[in-house]
Amino acid sequence: MLRKGSELQRGDREVLLDLDYGGEAQTTDSYGSLHNGSYIPPRFLSAAAADEYTEGDDDPIHVHCNTRSSQPLPQLGNYFRDGRTKIDFVLVWEIRSRRKRRGKGKVTGEEGEAVPTEESSRSERRKAQLAQWREKFVQNLESVGLLMEKEETANEKKTIHFLKISAPWDVLVCYAEELCVRAPLQAQPNLDLNTSARVLSRLCIPNVMMESVPKRPLDYYTCAFRKSKMNRFLGCDDHENYFTNTQRHRIVYEILARTVYGKRKRAEVGVDRLVNEGVYTAAFPLHEGPFQLPKFEIRPDELNQRQILYHYWARWWKWSKYQPLDHIREYFGEKIALYFAWLGFYTAWLLPAAVVGTLVFVSGVMSMGTNTPAKEVCNSGASYLMCPLCNTCKAWNMSDICAMAKVGYLFDHPGTVLFSVFMSFWAVTFLEYWKRKMATLAHHWDCMDFHEEEERPRPEFAAMAPTMEANPVTGVKEPYFPEKTRLSRMFTGSMVIIMMLCVVMIFLVTVVMCRGIISVMMFHTGSPVLRTEAGTIANISSSIVNLGLILLMGRVYTALAEQLTKWEMHRTQTQYDNAFIMKVFIFQFVNFYSSPFYVAFFKGRFVGYPTNYGTLFGMRNEDCGPGGCLIELAEQLFIIMVGKQIINNIQEFIIPKVKAWQQKRTLAKVLGGKASQEPRRWEEDYQLVECEGLFEEYLEMVLQFGFITIFVAAFPLAPLFALLNNWVEIRLDAHKFVCEYRRPVAERAQNIGVWFNILEALSHLSVIANAFLIAFTSDFLPRLLYQYKFDNDLNGYVNFTLAYAPLNYTEYPMCRYKAFRDNNGNYSLFYWELLAVRLGFIIAFEHVVFFVLRAIDWIVPDVPESLELKIKRERYLAKQALAENQEALLVSRGRGAAPATPGTSSPGQWNMGRTHTHTMPHTLHS
Repeated sequence: MLRKGSELQRGDREVLLDLDYGGEAQTTDSYGSLHNGSYIPPRFLSAAAADEYTEGDDDPIHVHCNTRSSQPLPQLGNYFRDGRTKIDFVLVWEIRSRRKRRGKGKVTGEEGEAVPTEESSRSERRKAQLAQWREKFVQNLESVGLLMEKEETANEKKTIHFLKISAPWDVLVCYAEELCVRAPLQAQPNLDLNTSARVLSRLCIPNVMMESVPKRPLDYYTCAFRKSKMNRFLGCDDHENYFTNTQRHRIVYEILARTVYGKRKRAEVGVDRLVNEGVYTAAFPLHEGPFQLPKFEIRPDELNQRQILYHYWARWWKWSKYQPLDHIREYFGEKIALYFAWLGFYTAWLLPAAVVGTLVFVSGVMSMGTNTPAKEVCNSGASYLMCPLCNTCKAWNMSDICAMAKVGYLFDHPGTVLFSVFMSFWAVTFLEYWKRKMATLAHHWDCMDFHEEEERPRPEFAAMAPTMEANPVTGVKEPYFPEKTRLSRMFTGSMVIIMMLCVVMIFLVTVVMCRGIISVMMFHTGSPVLRTEAGTIANISSSIVNLGLILLMGRVYTALAEQLTKWEMHRTQTQYDNAFIMKVFIFQFVNFYSSPFYVAFFKGRFVGYPTNYGTLFGMRNEDCGPGGCLIELAEQLFIIMVGKQIINNIQEFIIPKVKAWQQKRTLAKVLGGKASQEPRRWEEDYQLVECEGLFEEYLEMVLQFGFITIFVAAFPLAPLFALLNNWVEIRLDAHKFVCEYRRPVAERAQNIGVWFNILEALSHLSVIANAFLIAFTSDFLPRLLYQYKFDNDLNGYVNFTLAYAPLNYTEYPMCRYKAFRDNNGNYSLFYWELLAVRLGFIIAFEHVVFFVLRAIDWIVPDVPESLELKIKRERYLAKQALAENQEALLVSRGRGAAPATPGTSSPGQWNMGRTHTHTMPHTLHS
């Protein structure tokens, strides 16, 4: 309920809830009046520039509300109507008119106001509550010192309100010190962070990937901002541009996130919860301007930041150029820039893996004709009568699978073994060098010492927490949820996860049975082609069905994991994100990899032999196809991995456009016939799609990383397909963030978070998986042992690998099947020798690879030596700048005085920066 003692609030409520209000323009300075287009607290009017916006008006910023129907358009740009006050944030809310509902269960009061009946009173009370929260929230923002101005876009059915917010200099300075914003001490040359660029430069090779991007942000030595040391920071006199736009957005968002709008003991705090409650429909910072390039010629340095990102990064034909990471960080913040830095780094490292994998595949194609076992199969004629593949099938000749025997060699030859070893080293080396790159970027972007502050409770947690307790760190009372209850909920959630994993296993068994049924149906057609290719057709068709089930189950489980994680009541957003990521990844890992794991390690292991076949639900267990299990695994990987990538790219291309079209259609209905007028920045950005974060992007790439490392022995072309996909992925994601998403609030980060731990786990799992894949699934070791014991050219190898059916098998006496068994079905001596070789290979492979990986980890430092020098230099400058003893500072300057090195200081540098420029080591310029 609204407070009844305030006539002002009652008037605001009438205006906010009844758009038919027809009063005169009010002269009060209070916020919320429909006819008051702007509000700036009186104590800050002196800070605003007094321009000549309107004549005869004592307040140049306080102007009447500018609706689309009656007033001219405001000045374009991200400014208030004074043309000088920057817009740092925009809050949007929509209010429906009551006009269309009059006469339907409502009566009209004396002054024409609709009086709600009992049927609609609950809805009206809810709207009144939202209006009260909105009013209290803005009053508290005013008390903090933020400047505000309101715009409206209306028709007879709906009004969309835009509240523009700006932080004046005093507020920015106050919060910059509290949030430990990094302030510039001394300029330094922009470093070339691309390793490939440095290598090509030293080799004097032209670098086609290099491109000069205008307005590259300057690089500085920085330290934590201090208001008392203001005069020691570069550019402190330029209040307008001292803080970057992303810093301004971050500060204003911090204020919005802390501001109370109701009762603090109910944790009614922050703009995020207001959006969740429906008080506001959107809250976002504005883009810098349109992304389209102007039709007339313009100098590159005259483009806005968004146009630069679009022209030099987000367009498709920039696929061969370096990403402008400094510009991305300047515009979107460190968290998003780190994602694109990681994606670009990963894509660059895929290039050598793709080249080696392609060479391995090509070598298999070229040596396919020299494969002795395949020749023996093709030339066998009717020599090898094979036992039936099913209970109702007939015997067949091995020569029928000649083509599959040749193709199988492409995915199972000595080169694939070497490639799996190479990829094991590649994965861990990639992660080691990414740690170095990550440390370099974190320092370059002033996030090296960044740690998450004592985080506020999540809005959902605050709304649902049953009690309030004092925070042990801050001492402030906050929403509290008992830890024991949370642990019990997490245990229950883990049971749900296990149940869902069991559902995945059920679907896997269903796919296996489906494959068997399709294979039998193909065999019974009587066609020689279908009979010989029955296994391949069944494998491909079941893989397509499996892909559909994987994508369906992924959607269902992601929604379930979100609800489970909310129910577990994690206090902070970081805890919530980590719990959600781990839930979804564990499920998606089993969901995507269960079928390949089955084919790689279980299929064909429990077949049995004639007269003693293993069964599952009355059906014979699957055996590997004529070309071996590796070719079937390659087929599965190709369909699942490439199919998923194609579907995801189509979704990423289409879905944002559809959502943006729906949003534009909604706003167009409000604009009506006035839509042809020049739209304003806040209206254009409101039409864009809300940024959904980086979770889906990281998940897609991490799953891809698993495919190209865990099963690479069976699919050497996986890195090539991943490389091609990532070239597309970078441009798709860039286009979404620049053109189709509302500008997200810039977030700081010093690494990619829990995703790096997942990547490390996958890289170690890939070593174990590849060892078992080579030892038990590939024919590499059986061939090697046969060459050692019998024949170096593998002559007679096919006959050696085929056993005779037991004597009591009367259907097809003396038929053959693939196994190392004697005539009674017992394992032969060669089988046990081979088993010992396999286990020895696994132990040797793992120990050698892990030893080399540990050596690489030890040899390659996480922080480059040159970066350590820069860090020491920056700490020295920070200590000097913030020193309390001015005399000691002057003495230290005098002792270190020397001629300055040209090119290391800008004209606007302060004296200390110029004095110490000479002490910068030459290694920092390289």
